[in-house]
Amino acid sequence: MLELIFWGAISIVIYTYLGYPALASLLAWIIRRRTSNYSQLSPLEDANLPTVTLIIAAYNEESIIAKKLENSLALDYPRNKLEIVVAADGSTDRTCEIVRQYTQYGVTLHWQPERRGKAAALNRVVPLTKGEIIVFSDANAMYDKEALRKLVRHFANPKIGCVAGAKKISQKSVTGAGEGLYWRYESHLKQCDTLIGSMMGAPGEIFAIRRDLYEPVEEDSLIEDFIISMRIIAKGYKAVYEPEAISWEEASSSLKGEWQRRTRISAGGIQAILRLKGMLNPSRGRLAFQYLSHRVLRWVITPWLLPLGLIINTFLAYKTPYNWLLIGQLLFYGGALIGWLGAYLGKLWFPFYFIFYFCMLNAAAIVGCLKYLTGRQPVAWSKARE
Repeated sequence: MLELIFWGAISIVIYTYLGYPALASLLAWIIRRRTSNYSQLSPLEDANLPTVTLIIAAYNEESIIAKKLENSLALDYPRNKLEIVVAADGSTDRTCEIVRQYTQYGVTLHWQPERRGKAAALNRVVPLTKGEIIVFSDANAMYDKEALRKLVRHFANPKIGCVAGAKKISQKSVTGAGEGLYWRYESHLKQCDTLIGSMMGAPGEIFAIRRDLYEPVEEDSLIEDFIISMRIIAKGYKAVYEPEAISWEEASSSLKGEWQRRTRISAGGIQAILRLKGMLNPSRGRLAFQYLSHRVLRWVITPWLLPLGLIINTFLAYKTPYNWLLIGQLLFYGGALIGWLGAYLGKLWFPFYFIFYFCMLNAAAIVGCLKYLTGRQPVAWSKARE
């Protein structure tokens, strides 16, 4: 019985991180050979561009908000078709003061003293905007000049309800190296998912939706971007990934900051899966398969199977091949400790740091799940990066 559980756990872990990406890559390759690549789209003429509202969520971002507004005003998009809105609910520093300096350039500030969380701020602000397309962003996300044009060109297809851009991380720090590798992996999966059926969730730094598809999300939502995009998919619309619409941001300045961010995302992951359980209905076909393989297994199941596999392996280590497998696992986690030590010292020791980052992601998933289930995860968001 223990052997059956062990091999079942190992098989799911391998499928989650290697099997599904390989399968998705193969299916995407087959589809790409049969159809035109979704990224080969002609740019829209200015006269055909939709009106866009860019909503920037900001909480106490006085150090970065001016740079973000300068970046937004410099985007290659007709000014008469672009509305820039800052939602700064609860900010107590100079964020609002700085934003008001840009109202002469058409920037709109929405602020209220009560801090109720990002989802509540979006629910309040979206109905006050004018754009046909809503683009959601964070204060620390700097867009490439043509990002908006790259995003909105997909909406010429009435079946597309959500478009996400590519999130790229500056690798000036040790944490940036790990997160940068993660997002390259995730970017590849998003491209494959788009071709197979639909992208499984959008990043809050850069994604766009049709205004009329927005529905208020629960105010206690921890990853409202994911829920907003997945509910659009649930309505029958397609969500696509646009790798040429690029958003840049700095990595977390410390391992502690990255850990806190990851545990929050993981807590939000279990919350979202519970609220979107209808996406697992077999009647949804390949969408349910994608959702299970890309999100549910990675967020909820696989993180627990890693320590389970190690524990069971210790009970089976008296015989071959389990003794060798245990040695392999111990060497793997020993490599993670070496990677952690290097990161603590500010050093990037390859490949140990990436082993450590992988283990940290899964440990954060476990802690985040426990924090959510015990009600210890705060709803209100902090600064975009700490």
